[in-house]
Amino acid sequence: MLAIIQAGGAGTRLKSITGDLPKPMVALNGKPILEWQIESLKRAGVHSFIIVIGKNGETISRYFGNGKDFDAKIEYVEEKEPLGTGGVLALLHEKIDDDFIFCFGDLMLDIDWQRFRSFHKEKKASISAFAHPNSHPYDSDILKTNKEDQILAIDSKNNIRNYYYENLTNAGIYICSKEVALFVKEPEKIDFEKVVLSHFVEERKAYAYRSSEYVKDCGTPERYFEVENDLKNGIIANKSLLNPQKCIFLDRDGTINVFNDFVTHPDALKLTSTASEAIRLINHSDYLAICITNQPVLARGEVSFEGLNDIHYKMEDLLGEEGAYLNDLYFCPHHPDKGYPGEVKELKIDCDCRKPKIGLLLKAKEKYNIDLSKSWFVGDTKQDIQTAINAGCRSVLLTSGEPNPNRKYKDALPTYVCETLLEAVQYILKIEKTEE
Repeated sequence: MLAIIQAGGAGTRLKSITGDLPKPMVALNGKPILEWQIESLKRAGVHSFIIVIGKNGETISRYFGNGKDFDAKIEYVEEKEPLGTGGVLALLHEKIDDDFIFCFGDLMLDIDWQRFRSFHKEKKASISAFAHPNSHPYDSDILKTNKEDQILAIDSKNNIRNYYYENLTNAGIYICSKEVALFVKEPEKIDFEKVVLSHFVEERKAYAYRSSEYVKDCGTPERYFEVENDLKNGIIANKSLLNPQKCIFLDRDGTINVFNDFVTHPDALKLTSTASEAIRLINHSDYLAICITNQPVLARGEVSFEGLNDIHYKMEDLLGEEGAYLNDLYFCPHHPDKGYPGEVKELKIDCDCRKPKIGLLLKAKEKYNIDLSKSWFVGDTKQDIQTAINAGCRSVLLTSGEPNPNRKYKDALPTYVCETLLEAVQYILKIEKTEE
């Protein structure tokens, strides 16, 4: 498979660190970002590269040469005039035979490329975009998708958002079919996302590959130092789905948002006082943050799936405003008891996903390669604690949520008891350090 890496950026915001170096050549732990990328791709069997360089690209070609010293084949395309992020594809028609990887050279990453490629093949996509939640969705382009992961629209960061939206952003890494390159007919200045990706979104041939893996651009000094610190602490490699993941599973009501019996409208959802800070701590650790919640309001007919999405989008937006995010969220829509006015009969079943059953945790385990034995479940009821026991996780019971946490499964014993989510996360991370 061929990888095309856009490395022509001038990196003006990083001048205090790079000087006259192209941004992809800035060193992290003594090695250019571009070299970290190439090593990640080589581990997936990618050995052919085309690096797109600009006027100051001689530094890159001199460092990597033809790739022989890096066990790779490297060619270069120099843009005499800027072609945006997509125009160069018009120059590469003869070099592209099949699917190819297209990414930007200022991204620090370590991902399971084979999983990404398998997703692309399974969806029969023209473009698969690597997507993830981030800590600043309010100033990011958002991908709107359906339950099949098909991209329905790109919500520009420049839009006035007077609505709730999912925190799912485009990371700038793509797997593309050859037709994507052929779509760009002339070597002119083209924005890949606005022109190329948008075209295939309209054609319903673009899909979002959601992942928890580490992908961050180093475009500002602040981000550069953050990435450098993550690299030194092993977080970047640990987040790769090639490695088993650790997760802090979070209940929703009474844990992330203030306990309010049943939330049936976004207006009724308010975050607990420590939720954002706690989840931000998880985000900066090598744990995933995944919400697991029972939502019987769907089976009772008290809220629609679209309404529940808006409730969850509000929760994600409130977290995003505070620099925090959930890696994913899973909910059970079922309820076994019948007799409610307006109930949805097909959802009135005894399922395998309603806590304390562990169907949702098993879905997360499969998707994110989670080691349940090294994971935790934090919730405000003994039902959450029983879920943890059933899954083989450790657990923390919160005392600040559900007024009657022992209503069910009163004999379930947690690993630890805390008042707030922040205290729980701090305890887990402290335990983590002692066990290293």
